[in-house]
Amino acid sequence: MLDKLFRHSCSTRGLNQYENNRYIGLPYPPIKQQSETRDDRQFNANGTVDKECSERPPTKPPRMRSRKVLLIVGFLITWTYATYYLLLRNTGVNLSRAQAHQMYRLNVEARDANKKSHDMAKNLFQLVKTKYDQAQKVSTPQISIVAAEISGEMLDQPVAKQTTALIPTRTYMGNGEPVLPVLVFACNRVSVKKCIDNLIQYRPSMEKFPIIVSQDCGDENTKGVIQSFGNQVTLIEQPDQSDIKVLPKEKKFKGYYKIARHYGWALNTTFKVGFDFAIIVEDDLNVAPDFFEYFLGTHKLLKQDPSLWCVSAWNDNGKAAVVDASKPELLYRTDFFPGLGWMLTKELWSELSVKWPKSFWDDWIRHPAQRKHRVCIRPEISRTRTFGKIGVSNGLFFDKYLKHIKLSEDFVQFTKLNMSHLLKDNYDKTFVQSVYTYPIVTYDELRRNLIAAEGPVRIQYTTREQYKRITKMLGLMDDFKSGVPRTAYHGIVSFFYNKRRVHLAPNANWKGYDLSWS
Repeated sequence: MLDKLFRHSCSTRGLNQYENNRYIGLPYPPIKQQSETRDDRQFNANGTVDKECSERPPTKPPRMRSRKVLLIVGFLITWTYATYYLLLRNTGVNLSRAQAHQMYRLNVEARDANKKSHDMAKNLFQLVKTKYDQAQKVSTPQISIVAAEISGEMLDQPVAKQTTALIPTRTYMGNGEPVLPVLVFACNRVSVKKCIDNLIQYRPSMEKFPIIVSQDCGDENTKGVIQSFGNQVTLIEQPDQSDIKVLPKEKKFKGYYKIARHYGWALNTTFKVGFDFAIIVEDDLNVAPDFFEYFLGTHKLLKQDPSLWCVSAWNDNGKAAVVDASKPELLYRTDFFPGLGWMLTKELWSELSVKWPKSFWDDWIRHPAQRKHRVCIRPEISRTRTFGKIGVSNGLFFDKYLKHIKLSEDFVQFTKLNMSHLLKDNYDKTFVQSVYTYPIVTYDELRRNLIAAEGPVRIQYTTREQYKRITKMLGLMDDFKSGVPRTAYHGIVSFFYNKRRVHLAPNANWKGYDLSWS
């Protein structure tokens, strides 16, 4: 078909090559060299060889496909209108009043359907054109963010203009180790300077850990602060600054919609470069001296154990009073997604991106439909600490919990530690089973230090109310997300109290998390 179209264009000379290229919007793709064994030459009227038409384009030029889609769509629309006028308007049949009314109703419905079909076709053509534009510019695999099917809802949303960010394209080091980009999310807080200063201070290698700052909101003061770091960081800007339509009752949550949109765009932009991992940091976080070493030592676990889906630098119950400061190397598995400085793989993003939510992405990711019984790694002592009291959450939990989180000051050489105990089979044998061998005590005995035996102990809970009452007395976070307590693994929450390891645990025949506890 394409051969015939091409030869026809050469013979009629109706449009020159420049006009064809101009019509489809981009320069025509390079022409392939033809085999010497086949004579496909074209001749002008004077008998000379027409070199332009003697060479043939590739069998399936990408741009011709988008033109073909447009031609098909135009044909369908024209056919619809022609059918309508020929069969409905030009018939000489006399209709009864009931038939006329029915015909009028069908006419209205046909017009509505035709308009929807026309809008759908425009959207489809724009999607195809965008895909081919990206295919010309990017040679690495892309992961698309798809929140819904092509529908009327999507037609109401503006198409974001893509920016070409100068993200470092090196994805592996010379020794074969993966590059671990740090993706910093910023908006309109100039205090992002504290975060970036801290990251650069402890970063062991600019090549191993490129810092990519993704800015939303378009705040010029914040942008100036980020750009002041020069080539130490890479700035990318979320291009879609349009307003987001929400229900009136959800207007106060509009900030969370914008955050979800920003996360989706920035992660997609970063992973399409070809990185295997990404470390996510918010603009209000400080990091510990061994922050980068922590992820260097744990990133391989995400590839080795399919039951793991993230590594987090954060301990939700990381207040100084309830952690063991003498064990900075201690790590746990947790069913609860901690966030606040965390690593994920490109495989996980490929899975999540196709159903990325419009808001509250962190609560969404904790739902069983996303978590699928997978867990994260988290430390005893946090490797991040937030200083951002002012933000979308209006300081939720900050004064009561977050500002009291202890930031590790030690440098643990995680890359030299054996991490195999964190793999599921090993961990369940050494940790979960051992917890239920420890003696059961009450909170009052623990508080008054009336326990005669040395070593770890266990406080048992059986109901939601009992759990919340105990955690409030101990100064732990008492909330649930999708039925999972913060830091819990198999319902077990571990902490340090009165110089003793304590496990707040359900009974031994625990059947799993209950969504109604949230």
